[in-house]
Parts: sequence; C-alpha cells; structure tokens
Amino acid sequence: MSATDPVGHFWRAYLGNSCRAPKEGRGCRTEGTFRNSKDFGINKGLANLPYLQKIGRQINRRLLEVERVSHNSGLSGDSIQRVVQPTVTEDGNKAPSLKFGQPRVMALLMALTLFQHLIDGFHNRELRGLVADLLGVATEQYTASQMTYDLRRLRLKGLIFRPPKTNRYFVTAYGWKVARLFSRLETRVFRPAMSVFTANDAVLPFPLRQALDRVDGQLDRLIYDAFPLPKAS
Repeated sequence: MSATDPVGHFWRAYLGNSCRAPKEGRGCRTEGTFRNSKDFGINKGLANLPYLQKIGRQINRRLLEVERVSHNSGLSGDSIQRVVQPTVTEDGNKAPSLKFGQPRVMALLMALTLFQHLIDGFHNRELRGLVADLLGVATEQYTASQMTYDLRRLRLKGLIFRPPKTNRYFVTAYGWKVARLFSRLETRVFRPAMSVFTANDAVLPFPLRQALDRVDGQLDRLIYDAFPLPKAS
C-alpha cells in the first residue's frame, strides 16, 4: 500500500475500541481492538478471551447497524405517515403524532441523533437538557412533564425503548433512521429553502425565479381543480 494512496492508505477511527481499515480498496472492515481488558471489568488472560470475543462481536454488530442505517436513512411514505400522524399501537395505546417542522419535535429528534445515546442510552433529565438547549430555552421552560410526554410519544412510535427495571432509554434502529432523516431534511432542505424563498426576489437568479413562478402557477391550478371556487350568483 502506498502511504499517499487516498483509497488504499490504512486509516483508523477509534469509536470506543473499534478499528476501521480499508478492505481491498472497496470497503471497510471492522476489527475489535481491546487495549485494556479492565475497561470491561475483567483481567488479562486466555481464560477471558471468549468473553472479549463475545463483547467484540456485539460492538461490531451495533456499529455496523448504525452505519447501515446512516447510509440508507430513507423511509416509505407509510412509515413517515405513522410518525407524523396519531396512531394506535397493537395493544391499543394511542400514540400522539410527531409532526415534522414543529420546533419541539425537531429539537427532540435532533437530540436523538447524538452518537452517545447508542452506547449508554439516556435518562429523562439528560435528554431534557439537550432538547432545551436546541430550543434555545432554559430547562425550566421545557418542563419535566413535557419531557415525560415526549418520551412516551417516542416510545409508542417505536423510536426508543426502555429495558425492564431500568430508567434508561435506548434509540431503536428505526428511531435512529427517523431521527436522522427528519433532521437532515430540516437542516439541509427546508431551512435553506425557506431562507431563500423568504428573501428579497432580487437576490434570486432570474432562471430560478422563473422556475419558482412556474411551480407556483402549477400548484395554484392543481388546488383550483381540486377545490374550485363557487361561482357568483
């Protein structure tokens, strides 16, 4: 391998005790690298090797699952509707909606995208502080009861789960995908688009302004065809 080869050059990214390296110039392999067995509560020794192997497989499996979801965070129309509309779970519980674009919902989903939640999960108070920061308000303005209600919404929608007899929540693979998709759409598409549309027309290139005018005209026509105005008597 050449040290100057941007594809074949060996590189490492440490996430906990994980090592990444290119595989034949086409993909990455994931290797567990345990530098200190005491980080996992055991001493060095061949007798503990099977236990470290088991932990290593679990770490690699979780890392690969997150990467798979991150690189393919698309959702079907039905999946999106289940998130943004009120639904009923299989056991009859009503799951309130998580409407795209609402500041509180977007801050909630953005907070879920933090990688640290995938390792140790989070408590009510931990997520509450993150959401309050993203909303730009004091913790007192985003109350504990609001956080409890939001956690219930996330849990009933299948975005998070809480293991029995614990107070920690963990993001599901589905929840990671929803949070990533909604956060990306809001920050990379809708927010920049709205800043352009609400700006002075003079700052828009003329071809873009013409295209937007045509889109507006077509939308007006579709709306009129669907809901024609009543004729004056």
